[in-house]
Amino acid sequence: MKNLSMLLLSIFFFSCQQKESKNPSVEISDSIVTNKNKQEIKDERKKENKQIGDTIVMNFKNEEGLLVAEGSLDSIHPRVYIKFKDEDLGELKGLIIPTTGKGNIRFNQIIFPDQTSDGPFGMDLTIPLKQKGNYILVIGHSQMADNPFYGKFKVQLENKKG
Repeated sequence: MKNLSMLLLSIFFFSCQQKESKNPSVEISDSIVTNKNKQEIKDERKKENKQIGDTIVMNFKNEEGLLVAEGSLDSIHPRVYIKFKDEDLGELKGLIIPTTGKGNIRFNQIIFPDQTSDGPFGMDLTIPLKQKGNYILVIGHSQMADNPFYGKFKVQLENKKG
C-alpha cells in the first residue's frame, strides 16, 4: 500500500511539472483579437444606462431619443435613484414598465436642481422642467399599498422641448 501511494504521488508531481507547448504566433493573434473584442465590449457597455447599486445614471439616449434603462428593486435596494442632467427646458415624460406587467412600483419623488422636490406620482410621470441642471427621480413601492414590488423593471424618460 505504501508503494502504491508513493507511485501515485510521484505521478502527480511529474504531471504537474510538465509544461504545455504552444505556438507563439497563434498566441499573439489570439491576444490581439481578445483585446479588440474587450474594447468593443467596453464601448457597448459605455453606451447603455446601467444600475450600479441603487443608482442609475442616465447618460445615453437610444435611437428614438429616449433615456432608457433597466433596474431592479430588492430588499437591499428598496429604492432606485435615477440621475439625469437636463439642459433643455420642456416637459419630462417618464414611464415605469415592470417585467411582470403590474406591480406596486411608482415614481416616489423628483428632486429638482435647486433641491426642492415634488411627488409622489404613479407609474407614469408628466412634469414641466423649469430649471437646468441635475435631476434625481426616486423609484420605489407605494408605502400606502400592500405587497412591495421586488423585481426588474424598465424606465424610460423623454424630454419634450417646449
